[in-house]
Amino acid sequence: MRLRYAGACRVCGVELPAKVEAVYERTTKTVRCVSHDVYPAVEPAVVEVVEPAVVEVVAPGVVEVVESGTAGASARREFERRKAKREERIRTKHPKLGGLMLAVSEEQQSTTAWDIGALGEEKLGKGLNRLASDRLRLLHDRRIPRSTANIDHLAVTASGVYVIDAKKYRGRPHLKIEGGLFRPRVERLIVGSRDCTKLVDGVLKQVDVVRGLLDDDVPVHGVLCFVEADWPLIGGTFTTRGVQTLWPKKLYPKLQAEGPFTADAVAEIHLRLAHALRPA
Repeated sequence: MRLRYAGACRVCGVELPAKVEAVYERTTKTVRCVSHDVYPAVEPAVVEVVEPAVVEVVAPGVVEVVESGTAGASARREFERRKAKREERIRTKHPKLGGLMLAVSEEQQSTTAWDIGALGEEKLGKGLNRLASDRLRLLHDRRIPRSTANIDHLAVTASGVYVIDAKKYRGRPHLKIEGGLFRPRVERLIVGSRDCTKLVDGVLKQVDVVRGLLDDDVPVHGVLCFVEADWPLIGGTFTTRGVQTLWPKKLYPKLQAEGPFTADAVAEIHLRLAHALRPA
């Protein structure tokens, strides 16, 4: 078959890129070159094919598959769970009219919020995946240890690590500053008419988690990315308490910028974060 995702031959260890013809062994979830019909006596390293994944060379002859994760996966699961639970409740309570009631009624706002959140993460995830390279590696939807929270996207780049929170909000994001000379300066993030300052607090907590996993010389940047907000034609981006607030087209060049980290260094940081922050 033609491989949908990259892997490595379980016999000789040769990397097999996506779309190349190879033999996929369903029982062990491994791949091998089409030329290997007889297995050697020594036990080879087993490489699992994960969707989607990046193959990391940990040491000479040792290959590890890093699961990048699926953008919006946990939010999508929660939406489907709530939707199914509501449908079951209504059909159980109203066996005859349940289908009609579901057809003419709408989901609760607390349920649709999960769908909207998943859509925002999925849309940004697709854009980020198109940028992926040896010096721009991604992790999506990662669980924060000892917490119910998760990190939407992590981008490990030549210039450092970006902790990215994706939001699908309506309205124009802007910064409202209060206080100054005689009162403490207070910055508030406003989207439309909503006070969304807590979003900045959330990103700062995520940045602290990621920073605690890395060496001091690795910069960690916090980003709030509004995928469908009412941004102005000129300007619009701003930074509040160190968190950059922008939209995808403004984010992508930052991730692709040159920096001090080599491809090997990016791979090492990416692997460390993937081990510490598992898929949500």
